[in-house]
Amino acid sequence: MTPHAPYHHGSRAVQDLVGVRELADHVGRSMGDGIRPVVAAFLELQPMLVIGGADPAGAAWASLLTGKPGFVRATGPHQISIAGGPRRADPLAQALAREGTPVGTIALDPRTRRRIRLNGRARPTPRGLAIEADQVFSNCPKYIQKRQLPPGAQPGRPAAPRHGVKLTGDQRVFIAEADTFFLATVHAEGADASHRGGNPGFVQVPSPYELAWRDYPGNSMFLSLGNLAADPRAGLLFLDWVTGVTLQLTGTARTEYGDDGSRTVRFTLTEAVQTLGASPWSWTAPEYSPANPT
Repeated sequence: MTPHAPYHHGSRAVQDLVGVRELADHVGRSMGDGIRPVVAAFLELQPMLVIGGADPAGAAWASLLTGKPGFVRATGPHQISIAGGPRRADPLAQALAREGTPVGTIALDPRTRRRIRLNGRARPTPRGLAIEADQVFSNCPKYIQKRQLPPGAQPGRPAAPRHGVKLTGDQRVFIAEADTFFLATVHAEGADASHRGGNPGFVQVPSPYELAWRDYPGNSMFLSLGNLAADPRAGLLFLDWVTGVTLQLTGTARTEYGDDGSRTVRFTLTEAVQTLGASPWSWTAPEYSPANPT
């Protein structure tokens, strides 16, 4: 896939399997490498950004970056700058300290149910990170739970992360009660970060090493599932929207296609990283998306 092409062979294979290639071509015309003024204005209002990529050992991770609105800014027609960057102990910190690391990002605003995705190449800067955009596009508001951000939150110091090779009982409950997570996937020439949402219970945890979720109907681009078809590495990020706890998982994922047209993604864990106080923001209780399947 060339840097600006919408799809590689993995996404095409899934589109053809599901029968949506023509629709995907139509949606793909909205993708470009330019940051329009409306996108720049949206980014400057955001208090968080999710970034996905691979660490130096090749494991895929999704990480949370936070700051006061304005910490993400468009600093050119094809570039964003991020003040602060990842925590030193974050699984992606070493990769993001290198020039040209492929990354995917998603800015999701629960207040408005809007989201923007920007994929490209990251490089460290004296103030944090800069990302040169290869792909910039928006998604529909489906499956985004509405939340508000009361004023007065103050950034704190995150605790030291806790690592494990299997999920604890508390972590399994946390995941089973989640209504949102973020998914990082990679391919030969880049990376992607996307959002998954549903009513609590939409993610199943059959064992300390496994997760599963239904892939709900979306925009028919199949960027994430297309990446997984070509490369099974995956990173998941779960956030406690009230306490700021993050749970980052890395491993592999595969998609099962049912005869009834359903799709189920099954994730196998390699490592889990839990960080207390990773986010300074305390959001309100959710108003669930009307698009969530019951």
